[in-house]
Formats: sequence, C-alpha cells, structure tokens
Amino acid sequence: MQTTIKIEKGVARMPKWRLSQPVDFEALDGEHIAIVGPNGSGKSMLADILIGRHPLLMHDPEYDFRPSTRPLAADNIRYITFRDCYGGDNDATYYLQQRWNQHDIDESTPTAGELLEQEFRLTGPDTPERRQLQQHIYELFGLDQLTDKYIILLSSGELRKYQLAKALFAQPRILIMDNPFIGLDAATRTQLARLLTTLSQEQALQLILVLAKTDDIPQFITHVVSVEGMTVMPKLPCEEYLRIKPRRPRRVLDENREQAILGLPYPLTPYHAHEVVRLRKVSIRYGARTILRDLDWTVLNGERWALRGCNGSGKSTLLSLICADNPQGYACDITLFDRQRGTGETIWDIKTHIGYVSPEMHRAYKKDLPAIHIVASGLKDSVGLYVRPDETEYQQCRWWMDIFGIAHLADRTFMTLSSGEQRLVLLARAFVKDPELLILDEPLHGLDDRNRQLVKDIIEAFCRRRDKTLIMVTHYEDELPPCIDHHLYLERN
Repeated sequence: MQTTIKIEKGVARMPKWRLSQPVDFEALDGEHIAIVGPNGSGKSMLADILIGRHPLLMHDPEYDFRPSTRPLAADNIRYITFRDCYGGDNDATYYLQQRWNQHDIDESTPTAGELLEQEFRLTGPDTPERRQLQQHIYELFGLDQLTDKYIILLSSGELRKYQLAKALFAQPRILIMDNPFIGLDAATRTQLARLLTTLSQEQALQLILVLAKTDDIPQFITHVVSVEGMTVMPKLPCEEYLRIKPRRPRRVLDENREQAILGLPYPLTPYHAHEVVRLRKVSIRYGARTILRDLDWTVLNGERWALRGCNGSGKSTLLSLICADNPQGYACDITLFDRQRGTGETIWDIKTHIGYVSPEMHRAYKKDLPAIHIVASGLKDSVGLYVRPDETEYQQCRWWMDIFGIAHLADRTFMTLSSGEQRLVLLARAFVKDPELLILDEPLHGLDDRNRQLVKDIIEAFCRRRDKTLIMVTHYEDELPPCIDHHLYLERN
C-alpha cells in the first residue's frame, strides 16, 4: 500500500525542537489520523516534523504524494494551526481592542471576500469544477455573510471558517489541522465533519487532525497516534484507541485546593454592586451591518450566566462593551457596577473589577515574557508587564499558577509554551486579582480532557464565594460548570 508520509528514527537537528525519543511515524494512503495527547506533550512538534518545518538528523521525512504531480511538500500539505490570527504571525500592529476600532482600518484594506477570491485564483486554475468547489464551501460555512467584512472584524469562529476555506481552495493532498473544531458552534462542527468526510471520499485528500479534546474525534478518523510525555506512541486503529482511552475525569481539583479557593480572604472594605451589568436598548453597528439590536440585559450580583449563540451572533462584541474595550459603548445606555457609562469613570476603573480571558486576548498576547509575568499583568490590567510587582503580588501569582497546575511553568517564556499551556496561564491571569466579575469567553479552548475538567472545577469553586458574578461563553454544553443559573442566547441579525 502507498505510504504518503514516513519517518524513521526522526530526531530534530535543533535540540529545542526534539522530542524525548526518536520519532517513528507512517501514514498510509486512505488513512485519516488523529494526533492526540495532553497539553504540552509534543503534538504540535510532531506536526511540525511531518511538514518538514524542523529538519531532521540523518533521515528526512519520505513523501509519496501520488496521484498529485506536484513534487514539493509545500504544494501538497496544508497545515492550519488556528492560532486566532487576524493577520500574519508577525503582525506587530495588532492590539487587543483593534477588532472594535473599525476607524483604524485603512480604506484600501481588502475584505474577507476579496482575500478569499485572491487565494482562490492563486491556488489553481479558474475552472468550472473549482468554482463549484468554491461555491460548495461558501454555502457550507455561510461565507456569503462574511465576504463584506474585514478580517479584523471576524469572530473567532468566523475566522476559522475563513482559514479552512483558504486551505481547501488549494486542494491539498494532505490537510493537517490543529484543533479545527474549537470556536465553532455545534451546527458548524457537524457540517465541517461532513464536509471533510465528503472531500476525503471524493478527492485524494488525506486528513490529519491534532486534537486536545478527544471527544472531537470525528467518525472519518481511521487511526490514532498518541503523544505522551514528548514521546510518539505507536499508531492504533481508531476503534482500539476509543476502547482503551482514559475516561474524562469527573473531578480534578483536589479538596485542599478547593478549600483554599473558598477560604480566600475578602477585602477589609468589600466592593459591592447590585447591578453588575445593565444594558438598555443597546445596538451596535459597523457600517450597514447590525451586530446587536435593541438588547436589554441585566446581570445582578452573584448571578452566573451562560452566553450562547452561533458564530457571528455578537457574543464577543457584547463582552467588549462590558470590558470597556469597545468605543461604541460610550454611545449606549450601559450601567456597569452601578455606574452609568460616561459619568466620569475610566476604563481602568471598570477593568479593576473584571477578570477576563478570550480568543482576542490570546491573539494579542505576543509577549515572550516569563509566564509568571503574564499572570502578574492581570494585577495591572495590561497586555505585557510595565510595572514591577512586589513580592506579595508574585506570591499571589504563584498561588494561582499552582491552582491551575502550571507552577512549574513560571519561568518558561510564554511563546515557548503550547497553546493549551498558554491558555492556562491566561486563565490564571484572569483569576489572580480575585475579581468581582469573571468574563470567560471560550476559556477551555485547546485544553485537554483533564485540564478542561480542572478549569471547570476551579470556576465552580470560585463562584461559590460571596459576591462573585460569572459570564461564560462556550459552544459546548458540557463545558458549562454546574453553578450556571441564567442563560442568554443571541440570534444572528
């Protein structure tokens, strides 16, 4: 049988990209493989080796891309990492609030539709067959609704659809995707799995998925490769892996740490607001597009809300108003912490009471600082650390890093961590100042099964404390902690 990718005793030339053991990997034609493993286990390193990003000692990867006649790996393999990038990886001009500041966008900036059309023309001939494929992808992902939007204005889920479309236009021989389902609503996750199944059957397309969440293994996957402790394990048939895979733990946070969270001291002069959030007839528009229309919503002290809705329904836009990141908030009737917006409070007065994590924040954090400095920046409400914390504050950071199981990463720089480890660092940053309001936008993105349960346990324990309010966004029902007692569902306008 044809072997599309083969690596024997692969060792990266650069020591920092080496796994603990030499890599043995073989993908046969017709196999669709899931690469799974805990956060920080080396899954992405293996994917980088497969595509030739990290040259090997002695033996380079062997490829056989037939029936493709294109000889280069770069022409036959597409790798999508879904790192929430709106621009290139080196886009140093991006900042956290940029998505909500449309006036920063140059008039010559192309729209998502124009960029997709450019990619379509660059990746192949303009034939009726390819146009049919293009239209099929547009219909599947609802891309017609995105074509007039700038990339910077796309939601996290919409951005994934855009990136997938670009990759599929190239009709690759092998498509490698890192956590392709995160950020997508349930309907789109189902549609994506069906599309990939169809493409794999109709075309010579081999699929390799890198997954932190093992519940996301779709039915078309035939084999599974586990990466554990920086070691690539032997390939298993999917049925065998599913039979022996560890069950997701029902509880991870131990009782001592739970009691430590519950026993956190309250300030001597506690801050208390009855109406944490109140919106009256709030509408948000960008050009001719209405994102929110006449929204009334009140969040009272101690309530725990789940904010739901399909991709592009306005969830992140709504949260940007509460976090004071969206300049349109000044034109809206909004009360935060019992104070009307625009009555003299500053952005920093508002942020003092909020712990926040989101895909936009993860995208904005291109700071290669030690992880403990990233956590400490939550005490200063900054992206980056510009004021040196004192030793008491550092102890506070270490305490929360221990709660999230990442104390050993304190001195590792942020950009050397895996995506899942980065998310845990940003979560510790959100909790570190013991905020009155937690805003968690897709907080479990990229986390493995154990860490997903750990974070749920921490949220649950934290919200059992007095005067703690929660707003949480997720597209997975099972990610919601038991403390959720209110729901708001946004419909796309």
